Amino acid sequence: MGGAVRDALLGEPAGERDWVVVGGTAETLLARGYRQVGKDFPVFLHPETHEEYALARTERKSAPGYTGFEVCADPTVTLEEDLKRRDLTINAIAQHADGHLVDPYGGQQDIESRLLRHVSPAFREDPVRILRLARFAARFHRLGFTVDATTTELLREMVNDGEAAALVPERVWRETERALATDNPEVFFQVLHACGALAIVFPELAAAPRGGDALSHGADALTHAALCTSDTEIRFAALLHSLGDEVQTLCARLGAPNRYRDLALAVARHSATLRSPLALEPEAVIDLLEQTDALRRADRFEKLVTASEVINRNADAQSDHNPGKNSADLLRLYRSTAHAVTAAELANEHSGAALGQALRAARVAAITNVQAKLKKK
Repeated sequence: MGGAVRDALLGEPAGERDWVVVGGTAETLLARGYRQVGKDFPVFLHPETHEEYALARTERKSAPGYTGFEVCADPTVTLEEDLKRRDLTINAIAQHADGHLVDPYGGQQDIESRLLRHVSPAFREDPVRILRLARFAARFHRLGFTVDATTTELLREMVNDGEAAALVPERVWRETERALATDNPEVFFQVLHACGALAIVFPELAAAPRGGDALSHGADALTHAALCTSDTEIRFAALLHSLGDEVQTLCARLGAPNRYRDLALAVARHSATLRSPLALEPEAVIDLLEQTDALRRADRFEKLVTASEVINRNADAQSDHNPGKNSADLLRLYRSTAHAVTAAELANEHSGAALGQALRAARVAAITNVQAKLKKK
């Protein structure tokens, strides 16, 4: 069903299969050893393969938001009726065990046309589908997929009707994190921007005073980041690099994990400083290393450096500016130089607060030395 069939038709790596059961009942499946999962939908796990088997069902909107549905899963529901409740035509293709395809809504044609198109007007009943569509657009952008114009208009209607406002932060973050892992994560945010949903779920990005496209700076940096690293934390930090302390507000609202928040906030707060590290005074270098916890958190500092490198290279490419020194390598040199100066070397002569002051002074001196040598080259 759905994704497994779609991916097979696209020649993509096969994921988990799930099955739809037509004409069956929960009692029949339970009697055969299937285990029901969840309470909202009639989904069961096979006793041996643990694949998902769902009773064919229809859904009817009964309240606002993405949880307001009444589900009907009696044996009279047909396969075509079950497929009609799917979001996109490419996800509404079923395959019998003998290989025969059931495609009542033109999913195969849309795969050939590289089109993301909603199955029916019922798409608008679930606001999470706005996020899912944006994620599929990001995932399949490399294959040439675009969003159908009528589907884009439907998304706008959903936003105007307040459906996007019903999205809960946890679902927004879940889809965002998955989108960040795609080859073209910037497309996720561009699709949201095009339909007006960005201002609802990412108001900090939509309102950022950048001139031109409201998302241009973050999207450009994210595009470059996706070419350089698969690390979603670095990609997220690149996207938000120009937001400053607003990063904290955004991450708190979405419930983003601390590791995403901390890196993105460090990059946003220090992006200007990280751009020209050779211009920093030695005291400022030590301040930077202390404020980013670089001497204790080498792993996070490396991600910070990589993020800054991505952002700087993107900015340099757009401005035809090419710094004489590699900023990323210089930042790494600063850290290794300061880290090599340890308290143990000074403990015989200093203690307490004096030891801390002496340690900082020694590290400042070491950075001064490094900068002097670099400026002579």
